[in-house]
Amino acid sequence: MITAEKNVVVFEAKDGRKVTIRPAEVEDAKQITTAVEEIIAAGEFIQKDEPKTVEEEQQFIREVAEKNHMYVVAEVEGEVVGIARVLRGEIQMKRHTGLFRTWLVSKVQGMGIGKQLMNYTLKWSKENHLHKLSLTVFASNEVAYKLYEKVGFKQEGILKEQAFINNEYVDEIYMSIFF
Repeated sequence: MITAEKNVVVFEAKDGRKVTIRPAEVEDAKQITTAVEEIIAAGEFIQKDEPKTVEEEQQFIREVAEKNHMYVVAEVEGEVVGIARVLRGEIQMKRHTGLFRTWLVSKVQGMGIGKQLMNYTLKWSKENHLHKLSLTVFASNEVAYKLYEKVGFKQEGILKEQAFINNEYVDEIYMSIFF
């Protein structure tokens, strides 16, 4: 069951636990940076060498709100387990576009949270009059690629051997959806 209030979605994950998707708050910064540390340590699907400091994350959360971007957290039992964000084009000629990024900690992957974050993002993008939403995904991340494709993203291009992950070169795929 999914319930939705203004900017908040609550649903049941595949394991029966309640998940809340809501706008990120400054108080979430510590949990976000801790989760990012875990994902960086796994070394596969996040494009960072190190997380922001808590103070940098707090400032980022404030800036996102001020600039009318989207930044939401997925929370399970009071713990931030993932995020989704859309950064709108900064200059007027690109304001109709957005760049999407998301991640989930490994222990909640496969529970339907990624799909709900994607649904939230698509709804937000439409409500905020975006014309185009773009993302990049590593070719080695087949689960994410298939999810993006399933909800309507189309491949726009490939940067060959753009990343070096687990001792091999991996392509980075550009995908977009138009509204």
